[in-house]
Order: sequence, then structure tokens, then C-alpha cells
Amino acid sequence: MNVLPLPRIHGFFPTEKPKPTQVYNLHSCHVLRKSKTKTRSTAEFSLAAHQSFDEIPVSDTFAWNNLIQTHLATGHSHLSLSTYHQMLLRGVRPDRHTLPRVLAASRLSRHLFLAKQLHAHALKLGLSQDQYVLTALLQIYAHLDNIDTAKWLLVKSPPKDSVSWTLLARLYIRKEKPALAIDLFHQMRSLGAQIDSVALATAIGATATLKSLKRGKNLHQIARKCELEFDMLVGNSLLKMYIECGSIQYARATFDRMPSKDVISWTTIIRAYVTKGGYNEGLKLFRQMIMNGLKPDPVSISSLLPACARITAAKQGKEIHGYLLKSGIDLNVTVLNAVMDMYVKSGCIKSASRMFQRLKYKDVVSWTVMIMGYSLYGRGELGVDLFREMEKESSIQIDEITYAAALHACTTARKVEDGKLYFNCINPPKVAHCTLKVALLATSGMFDEAMLFIQEQNIERHADVHRALLDGCRIHQNKKLGKRVIEQLCELEPLNAENYVLLSNWYADNSRWDMVNKVKGTIRDMGLKPKKAYSWIELRNKVHVFGTGDVSHPRSERIYWELQCLMKKMEDEGHKPNPNYSLHDVDEERECVEFGHSEMLALSFGLISTQAGSTIRVTKNLRVCRFCHESAKAISRMVGREIILKDPNRFHHFHNGLCSCTDVW
Repeated sequence: MNVLPLPRIHGFFPTEKPKPTQVYNLHSCHVLRKSKTKTRSTAEFSLAAHQSFDEIPVSDTFAWNNLIQTHLATGHSHLSLSTYHQMLLRGVRPDRHTLPRVLAASRLSRHLFLAKQLHAHALKLGLSQDQYVLTALLQIYAHLDNIDTAKWLLVKSPPKDSVSWTLLARLYIRKEKPALAIDLFHQMRSLGAQIDSVALATAIGATATLKSLKRGKNLHQIARKCELEFDMLVGNSLLKMYIECGSIQYARATFDRMPSKDVISWTTIIRAYVTKGGYNEGLKLFRQMIMNGLKPDPVSISSLLPACARITAAKQGKEIHGYLLKSGIDLNVTVLNAVMDMYVKSGCIKSASRMFQRLKYKDVVSWTVMIMGYSLYGRGELGVDLFREMEKESSIQIDEITYAAALHACTTARKVEDGKLYFNCINPPKVAHCTLKVALLATSGMFDEAMLFIQEQNIERHADVHRALLDGCRIHQNKKLGKRVIEQLCELEPLNAENYVLLSNWYADNSRWDMVNKVKGTIRDMGLKPKKAYSWIELRNKVHVFGTGDVSHPRSERIYWELQCLMKKMEDEGHKPNPNYSLHDVDEERECVEFGHSEMLALSFGLISTQAGSTIRVTKNLRVCRFCHESAKAISRMVGREIILKDPNRFHHFHNGLCSCTDVW
């Protein structure tokens, strides 16, 4: 049999770059280098290789293919190419299984010229139209030359099935050209290629990337015509596409019509509801999934747990954790981190801490979740101590997110020097890290240094930086600087109503009523709508929501009576909370009777609706005012209850007249 000649080609090992002093010649089957040491070792390898080649029967193509595949699988693509050349030299004719493997080796070697020679071999051997070979050629041209070259090769090939078209469409998606992938799908249909579920799912996936609902609906119609709508792969792709396009309604309709659903289907729709805040519906679907006999996997659990990462869902979170322990689901570190994060965010810091201590393996996420958790509960010292402990673990690679958590803990604990040290470890620091350092300095009352740092970092145009500075002004009652910061916020964010509310409250606290009316007129004329304060509490699986001065609840009369009794008792004990609203960002609370604030109404409802001694958990959408904070401390002592009040900034854990935030929030 004639041996196909293969001219000298320049090549290199996959981990090396081409060097002028190195020539890879498939005829000689060794590497020539200037270094004598390298030449000797290569010659030894060549001799051993020839001895092994001599043991393979010339007619046994399967053995040669297997040897090429072994080298390829172990990452030695250059040995695959050497074996192929020896195969040719010994008169063994490559088959449809040989060339795809050798083409893959040349692709990994990133050698286009070699790939073109192999393409020529395929043509001479009459294998260029074989599906396996064509697929390998498409991949190599798309990766090493140009995806348009790969398309030209596909179009010039005789009629083919959908596999090659689908491969090219996926390559377009990988090259971030989803629109071309969809166009290719329609071209494939126009040429009469058979549509299968993989081709259709690929096109739907490209539509999801584009977030084009119109194109997605069109592909859904095609799926119906091809009777593939209820194919599991297509159905799940449609589900994901509608979600990516922002249409939870179409996604739910598709989900409900699916005659059979796998774990992926349930996980996709559950995650969609949880992501969009439909926590109760997500929990409902999860229970239904279990009732239907499907066992959740770690991905399902991780998708659901954020629904329980709320104070009002602490009970459901514990139930799901219990289910995990009983069902025998693989509790890898990712799932355990999600459970721990759920406990942190649902107001169960003790449960999170116990989980952390019991973890056999802790990754950087485990440490970060716990450090941030301690900080959010006002226990910054514990967070800093934990970070120092983590630094001793040589296997943990500390990232900027962990450093941010450490900075947050230093701010809570007011450990300025430690915070400065951790900030200097971030290279380069982002605006978010600079904001944390401003908060660290301002919270500790170091306003001059904070303002100098803002100028040095050139971050004056970032509103979050000024809010961090304002938090320090609020804590230390620096009203003069606070007013300047509020005015800068109004300039930076002229359409943010909360900034004008801050300014209005500052003027009201200083009895500048003419300016209060002027600012309110500005808010009205600009059509801005300040946020309304709301607080909520869960009782017997029902969430009760209260607004400021709310009297709509069926038990309002009893709620207000309880509050009045508590306030009277506080006065009798000589405790009078300070109603300071100068730097507060809620307008209606300054004008409302203090014990009519939403968090106090929710707290009172909890007191009259739960058993003595039980913990009360309340969430508020805006910052807790000083009056309510002082009142909650006193109430926790008077009634002997633990009260957990969460606002957007942190958790306030009231117990025996004290708060975990140490009055810094």
C-alpha cells in the first residue's frame, strides 16, 4: 500500500510556544534541539517508541487508534501525532476513527498548518465527508482559523444531518454570536435538514442568550410543528429561555403543560420564582416536587435556600435543613455553605455558627459567610478573630470578597488599624472596597482622614461613598458635616427622593420650617415618591405587614393598647427615648407619633400573639430610627424576650435591654 507523504511541519508541544530552534518532523519522529542533553533524551524516547510500534500488527488499525486515543486522553497530543506518522510509515491505512483523533491532537497543539495537511489526508482517503471527520474539521477550523471558514466547509459539503449544523451553531454561541446561531438554524431548516431535539434546544439556548422573547416564541411554534415541544430537552430549554427573557408567566405555562418533568425542570422554575422574590411559590413548588416522587439534588436545594434566607422564613429553612439530613442528599460544601448562609440571613446566627464549627472541610466561601454573618449581627470582633484564624490556613486562597467581609467586620468592631491593613492587601481596590474604608473611618469618628482618603482615591462622584460618610455623621451626631454630605448627595442623585427627605428632616430638626416646605415642594414638583416604611412579621405561616400609623389590622386596637402600656411603663421607669430625626431618611416617621412606627406595631403584634418567652422576629424595609431602637431595647428587658429586628443594614438582636449592634448602625 502507498504511504501518504507528509512534508516537514513546524510544531510544538501543547504547553510550549513555538521556538525558532525547534523543528518537529513527523518523518524523523523526534524533536531536534540545539541542546545536546535534550537531543539525547529525545533519542532515547524515540528508540523506546519504535520498539513499542514494532509490537503492533500492521493490519490492526484498532490498536493504532487506541494508542493515539490514549496519548490524547493523557494530554500528550504530540505523541498522538508521532504515532499517526508511524502508522503511515508502516503502511497502515487510517480509517474514520483515526483522523478525528489526530485532528483533535492538532487542534490541542494549535497548529493550523498541520490541520490543513490532515484535511488533505482526509480528502485523499475519501473520508472528508464522514460525519466524525467533518465534525473534527469544523471544530479545528472554528478554533484555529475562523468560524466562517468552518461554515464554508459545512455549506460546501454534501447533504448532511443536523449534527454538523448543531455543532457549528454551538461554536457560534461559544464565540458570543448567538444571532448567527439562530440564523444558521433557520438556514438548516430551509435546506431540508432533519430537525432533532438537540438542534432545536441549541437554537432556543441562543435565543435565551439574546433575551429575545419574539424569537423564542417563534422557535416554540417550530417545536410544536416538529412535535418536539414536550421533549424533555426542548421543554427545559423553552423553560429557561422564557425565564431569561423575563417572562415568568410563559415559563410557568410551559412548565404546567409539560407531561413529564425531571429535576432540572423543577429546579429551573423554582429558581426563577425565588430570584424574582416569589419565595412562597418557590417553597410550594418544592413541596410539590417531593410529593411527585422526585428527589431534589444539591442544585435544587441551593436554588431554594435563598427563599428561606429571610427572618420570616426561618421555620421553613430549618425544615429544609432537616429534610436534607433525613433524605441522604449529598451534602457537599456548596450546599452546606448555602444552608449556613440561609441561617445567617434568617436571623439564626447561633445555628450558622454551630454549622460552621462542624464543617469538616471549609472553603473560602464558608469563612466569608461566617465572617460577614458575625459583622451583620454587630459582632465584628468575632468576625475579625475568625479572619485571623483563616489566615493561618495555608490551603485557603483569600479573595477580594473575603477581604471586603473582613473590612466590614473591622467597621462594626471599629478596629481601624486592622481595617487599614486588610485594605492594603487588596490590589487594586475597587470603589466598593474604598467605600468600606470610608465607613470604617467615619464610624470611628475620623472624618478628616475619611475626607482626605476620598480625595486621594478620587471617588467623590460615587453616592455610596457619601452615604458611608453620612452613616458616621449619624452615629456621632455630626450635623454640620452631615448637611454638607446630604447636599452633595442631592447633586449626585437629583432624582433620588430619599436624599431630599434627608435634607427636609435636617431642616425640621433645626426648626427651619420654611426650608422644609421648600424641599417638600421640590419633591412634589419633580414628581418624586419617597419610599414608605413597612415592617412585617410572620405568625402561623401568614405574613402580617404594617405601615407607619397603620390602623388597618383587625387587632389594631389591641396592638396600640399594648404599645401605650409599654410606653407608660418606660416613662414610669424614667426611660425616655431620644426622637432625633435630623439625619433620618424616612419622612413620615418624623411626623408620626413615635409608637406608631411600623416596626413598633409589628413588635406589639408579636407580643400579643405569641407565647411568653418566645423570640420575636421583625423585618423593616428602611433604617430603624433611634426612638424605636431605644424603645426595643427597653421592651426586651421589660418583657424578658429576645427581639430580632432586621433593617437593610444589619440585624439588631435585642436582649435584656441591650442590642447586638452596640448602638452603631
